[in-house]
Amino acid sequence: MQLESIDPGDFVATVHPVLESRDSTALLHLLKSRWSCSQIAELLTNSSCDVRKIAALSLALVGDRCVIPLLETQLKHPDPMVNQMCEHALWSIWFRSGTPEANHELCCGTRALNRKNHDHAICHFSRAIELDPTFAEAYNQRAIVKYLQERYEESREDCMRTVERMPCHFGAWSGMGHCHAQQGRFSDALLCYTKAIDINPHFGGIKQAITELKNRLG
Repeated sequence: MQLESIDPGDFVATVHPVLESRDSTALLHLLKSRWSCSQIAELLTNSSCDVRKIAALSLALVGDRCVIPLLETQLKHPDPMVNQMCEHALWSIWFRSGTPEANHELCCGTRALNRKNHDHAICHFSRAIELDPTFAEAYNQRAIVKYLQERYEESREDCMRTVERMPCHFGAWSGMGHCHAQQGRFSDALLCYTKAIDINPHFGGIKQAITELKNRLG
């Protein structure tokens, strides 16, 4: 059964006041009670940038894996704010795309990482992977910790596991590039950075890293 499309004007008029109130609980309730994430995702192709931004912000709260392809296409949108909102939505979905138990372990690992307790962070991320081997973000977060520990080859392997499960994960492609660069494999690093920027042209300082590597490689 095909769901009815959302009227963009009605969507903005309904959501915008709740956004301005900064009440995330009320916004989450509104979105879940009124529309499906697939209906909201359709608005990402609307001609109005404001509609796209509010749709992306909404998907950061209620989006699931099925809307990732549409969000990925919007990373190339010329409006940098549309890009930022869609990037934020992707990270939010990636972080909650495991089973409930695996998501809990990921949150615990993230808190440990923020405390710079790297060993505990790895234990939690590894546990998340055990609970849900398909959970791409758990591999990516473990790769980040291993990189901070200068375990570059192990970090690169976890980045590879991430993109095998989530090919559009520009963060993991970038992380893989960092690992190659640290190990002196500059051509491989350039390929990974180029892949990251092909997916998300506005991502971080990757363009500068590409320029520096091209200069190094002559």
